Amino acid sequence: QVQLVDSGGGLVQPGGSLRLSCAASGSIFRINTMGWFRQAPGKERELVATITSGASTNYADSVKGRFTISRDNAKNTVYLQMNSLKPEDTAVYYCNAEVVVQPLYLTYPYWGQGTQVTVSS
Repeated sequence: QVQLVDSGGGLVQPGGSLRLSCAASGSIFRINTMGWFRQAPGKERELVATITSGASTNYADSVKGRFTISRDNAKNTVYLQMNSLKPEDTAVYYCNAEVVVQPLYLTYPYWGQGTQVTVSS
């Protein structure tokens, strides 16, 4: 069993910053790609950013230059530094990880429970 716990959301004014964290625990052999997705009310869940085990990153066009994804492989943790936040960034943010699970060494996707980010004055 694997658990992802994400945290760090909150209320911030436009132009402000937040840092999200997501820690994975459980029967983990290795974590491949980790990422962040978000879902605003009435909209579909969308990709925000991903990072491979080799630290290659990918960003949605809407967040390029403002958000930075990083990971600490020793802690099985992924971060999302969000700067210059806009009201349209308001959403529930979910972390995602592709985990190679012990003891069978099969790969499964896991999701965090979500953390609310609200950008408003």
